[in-house]
Amino acid sequence: MQETDFNPTHPSSEHADGLRAAALRAQAWYGEPFLHSGEDPAAALAPGTARRRALDDAIVEIDSGSRGPSSTWRVRYGLMLGLERVLAAPKPQTASGTDLRRHQIDALAGMLTELIAANQRGVEENGNGNGNGNGVEIAEAESSELDEEDDDFDAGVVDLDTDEPTFKGEDPGAERRYRFRHPTASGKTIAAAGFVESARHLGILILTHRRLLVSQFQRDLTTEGYADRFTAAIDSGKEPLRDDPITIQTYAWFARHADEISRSAYQLVICDEAHTALGEKTSAAIRSFSAPVYIGMTATEQLIAKQVSDVFPASVDDLPLADAARRGLIAPLRCLRVPPAAAINSVPIVGGDFEERALAAALDHSALNQAAASLYGERFGTTPGIVYAAGVEHAYNLAQEFRAAGLKAEAVSGKTPPVKLAETLAAYERGEINVLINAQLLAEGWNSPRATVCFHLAPTASRRVYQQRIGRIMRMHSRKEAGVVVDFVTKGSTHNDRVISLHSLLDADFYREGARVTPAPRRRQQRRARRLLSPVPWLVPVTPDVVRRLAVIQREWQRIDPKFLDDEEQRFWATIAGRQIRFDQRTEFARKFTEGRAGKGALETFLAVCAAENPNRRLRMTALADRVATPVERADFDDLVTLVTQALPWEKDRTAGVRILLRAVGDGKATAPEQILGRWTWKLARATRKVQDRRASAEFPEAKRLLGAVANSRGHRHEDNVAKLVQVGRALPLSVGAALLASADAYTPRATALLEQAREDLGTMAEISNALAENLPAPKAPVRKSRRRRKKRRGAGAVDAATASTNGAPAGTASSDGSPAATDSAADSTNPVVAITPAPSETV
Repeated sequence: MQETDFNPTHPSSEHADGLRAAALRAQAWYGEPFLHSGEDPAAALAPGTARRRALDDAIVEIDSGSRGPSSTWRVRYGLMLGLERVLAAPKPQTASGTDLRRHQIDALAGMLTELIAANQRGVEENGNGNGNGNGVEIAEAESSELDEEDDDFDAGVVDLDTDEPTFKGEDPGAERRYRFRHPTASGKTIAAAGFVESARHLGILILTHRRLLVSQFQRDLTTEGYADRFTAAIDSGKEPLRDDPITIQTYAWFARHADEISRSAYQLVICDEAHTALGEKTSAAIRSFSAPVYIGMTATEQLIAKQVSDVFPASVDDLPLADAARRGLIAPLRCLRVPPAAAINSVPIVGGDFEERALAAALDHSALNQAAASLYGERFGTTPGIVYAAGVEHAYNLAQEFRAAGLKAEAVSGKTPPVKLAETLAAYERGEINVLINAQLLAEGWNSPRATVCFHLAPTASRRVYQQRIGRIMRMHSRKEAGVVVDFVTKGSTHNDRVISLHSLLDADFYREGARVTPAPRRRQQRRARRLLSPVPWLVPVTPDVVRRLAVIQREWQRIDPKFLDDEEQRFWATIAGRQIRFDQRTEFARKFTEGRAGKGALETFLAVCAAENPNRRLRMTALADRVATPVERADFDDLVTLVTQALPWEKDRTAGVRILLRAVGDGKATAPEQILGRWTWKLARATRKVQDRRASAEFPEAKRLLGAVANSRGHRHEDNVAKLVQVGRALPLSVGAALLASADAYTPRATALLEQAREDLGTMAEISNALAENLPAPKAPVRKSRRRRKKRRGAGAVDAATASTNGAPAGTASSDGSPAATDSAADSTNPVVAITPAPSETV
């Protein structure tokens, strides 16, 4: 007799037909498919798989007479089966037909992976097992979670109470708490709708941190087709009227009523803005209501010193802000930095952010409020935006000044009546109001694609608060080219400053006014709106990392504004510029020095490096002349003398360089003792010995014989010839005598002494330097050049005719200057770039 293995699902469950029948039976019982189109039952429902465990447990409950799945079964398997159904579709959609985008599908797929892994392990473990990701939890008191009337209180800051007890011990339900992080404006609500669609037969409790967002969530889910599932909160002991209720409430309500909520009505809890659920009371309520599966949604994982992972241990998806920008999920961000008019250095930081009252005392002044209104009106006009103030009173004072400046502005706060608040926000959407001013009410959760400008009039030291603020302008809109962030910090402010800026949040390397800070989308979208800010031609490094700052300077030296660099960085910038600047860039680059944006040390470094290392000969000559146009220290001038007399790049321009340095010595630009000046002068003269020799021979024919006698004699005869040359040189004019002495070489100590004494007695160093400089030819003026188009050869006769016509004379005749007319064959053997000679009327 053949043995048959016992299977609790069905006597013939190993066969495909038996598995398919069991799957259909369980599907009719729960409502979610256990087998999808095209799947092999033996593979999809293989023993040990998560779906097989769900089927086995479902058959057990069915055989026990249960008319519907238990709450425990729905918590464990309901969401997993729903996610498989949604993701198995060709295009995952919500009930209304809205297609889920790639990052939203990633969140659902990550959650499905975690649920499958947890069910296949058979051991409930998730993350660290106790929900305390840091080992030590820094407790925090949330504003707006204690009293119902304070749910919407516009505090402006989040306080940190370090005296709160920290959570220790086992964390029940931590294995069922998950999180995903998507940037603000990337569509977290649609991702939540995807989870709602997956939980078609589960009770859902949605928690958010403000009453304003409760109604907003209801509107969004109504749009997605889930309005018929909305139900009031179900208390313990009351049976829900349907198996798929959706209840939306605030964290404050949840913290007070967690013990009263039905334990069997809700199997899924979605926590919007999960970073606001980390307070001691809210997190305690979450741990007490431990049976459901939790999904935390957040744009930032940090609340002051506390992490979302403390309460929601397992991460199912993480979409950084930069990646969202590259995918085109959010509007690009441009930045404008405005130097602050108020000093906030004395404002203390309490609980991770500036103390509200001290900040308001520093910022809430009539003159500053008027200046802020004028700035907004001048730069942005009627562009819709949102302004963040230092407190409720400051917000209303700002609104008054904005309206006085002709702007349609309104202030809102937690004290604004709900009806008026709704009317104000609706008027903003209709365009009747262009500027909304608040302290912190609209920093989280509120969405308006129309908002374009984020005005950080009240700075913040909290990265979380800052990221939530800029999230209000990151939603895409057909009339929005990019969101504009206005930071009230200095243009060179680095990431180490107390005030958070857009560049410190994104860890950007440099600031360029008006430029896009977020990465460019991979697929450029057609621009439909006018650009509010255009990038300026300059930039400044803002990263505190020295290596990255120098890399920015080296890469962007042409656009760097040296005014915001320290002395060492300015010298480094000048060194790079001196090496790489082109001749056609000299005028624009010179403005950075003439306008006082770079220091004297940077200018000296630039000219010295340009004269030594720039490949352009004209630039080297100009830089050398500019360098010695002002007094030069002894060590620097000695380097210039060595450069001109010995450096290889100056081989072709040595005479012109020596002439410049001799003129500088003669004009007193070299600050050094007379003896050092003499050494430099005669060293420079020796570097141009041939030119000085020709000058002396031209003015005094006997010079060549005297110099020859000195050079070809030795011993006492050499000393006698040097004496004769010295005697003659003293009698000659200064320029000729200096040239003669500069051309002579002495071989004995006595001859050397005679020559040196004669050079000292010849005159002052200024006079001798000027005389030696006069002996050198002046540099030639730059010649304008043009390119001659080379004609195609057509034979010897045609070439002669073309050449003659080009020169304006018949072939074989002389040109206008008396020289024979050049032929094309001669032109081919020379450089095709020729000088343009002046017209006869322009000659002198």
